[in-house]
Amino acid sequence: MDSRELLVETMSELLWERGYADTSPRAVRERSGVGQGSLYHHFPTKRDLALAALERNVAALLPAVSDLDGPGDPMARIEAYLMRPRDALKGCKVGRMTQDPQVREDPVLLAPVGRAFAQAHVSWVKVLREAVAAGELRDDLDPERLAHTLMAVLQGGYVLAIAQQDPGPFQDACTGALDLLRAAAPAVPDDTHHTEE
Repeated sequence: MDSRELLVETMSELLWERGYADTSPRAVRERSGVGQGSLYHHFPTKRDLALAALERNVAALLPAVSDLDGPGDPMARIEAYLMRPRDALKGCKVGRMTQDPQVREDPVLLAPVGRAFAQAHVSWVKVLREAVAAGELRDDLDPERLAHTLMAVLQGGYVLAIAQQDPGPFQDACTGALDLLRAAAPAVPDDTHHTEE
């Protein structure tokens, strides 16, 4: 791994652990072992390095979201995505950045975060529409609203897990979302009461 890549990876980890405001160029140099001259050669400012690291975090998140777009049964893909093992106590690499005031107030740093959530929303809407078309969800559900709801459940689950230092609330939130989706399946006609004439 070259020094540029090492710097980006290190900043990516530190952003996830500490946030932007609490990550100094010195901390990046110390953890990566890359010298000051090399750091400033590749990234003249902390913001330049942070932007590269945010782009990396977004790139890491989106392949996981693209599992929603894969082949096969839509509800099975939703279930696999919701039940995927995650380190709930570390939170979402991308979502965590919305809690950092310096990222929130900087349109350039916030842009990759917003783009990641927009792309995730598109994937959610698509798989939910497929589930409706396949008769797995009722057709009176709004996939756009439901996509926002499911994304909010995941992000909120991280917040609850971190606040309580227990991954349980995150897992419960994901399982609860799945329970609600299953409850939103179309009613199956009950043929057991038909009598022979």
